[in-house]
Amino acid sequence: MFLLKRIEYYGLTKAKDPKKYLYFIPLVIIFSVNLWNGINTNHTKNEIVFHILTMINVGFLEEIIFRGFLFKMMAKDNLKTAIIVSSITFGIGHIVNLLNGAEVFSTLMQICYAIAIGYLFVTIFYKSKSLIPCILAHIFINASSIFKVETNNMLYIVSIFLVISCLGYTFYINKTVKD
Repeated sequence: MFLLKRIEYYGLTKAKDPKKYLYFIPLVIIFSVNLWNGINTNHTKNEIVFHILTMINVGFLEEIIFRGFLFKMMAKDNLKTAIIVSSITFGIGHIVNLLNGAEVFSTLMQICYAIAIGYLFVTIFYKSKSLIPCILAHIFINASSIFKVETNNMLYIVSIFLVISCLGYTFYINKTVKD
């Protein structure tokens, strides 16, 4: 019984009334961004499988850490602070990509839109009481990145699109879904 309450407490249950969230279709649009410039097929099957398996773990763990643990613990004291801290730390956490050889400017852009995505995900979690849509979207965003065609000329457009669409969807959720 204790375990079931913990699972529910941390949002590992299905979302209540997904219709209110437009069936989470905007999340599909957000994770489609990695495929806008085409599909990179220059990877071996083993690289693709390893990448996808790794991203399943990363997406799950990041959602549990930033939304499940951090947000839930902080929300007890102050909901607004919990939302802000969860969003910003999620975005800043992407600075580790510099250690993998990513360019500074593209990493800074990623941090900006990751904060917006973090804000969207924490809002979905808070309102729906479920981490499942966030986990699935996070996994698909990360997993599809292996197929991304790298180009700097779309970086501004993609970053602006992600920030605006995440903030717009968050605004919609906050206006239409009651706590």
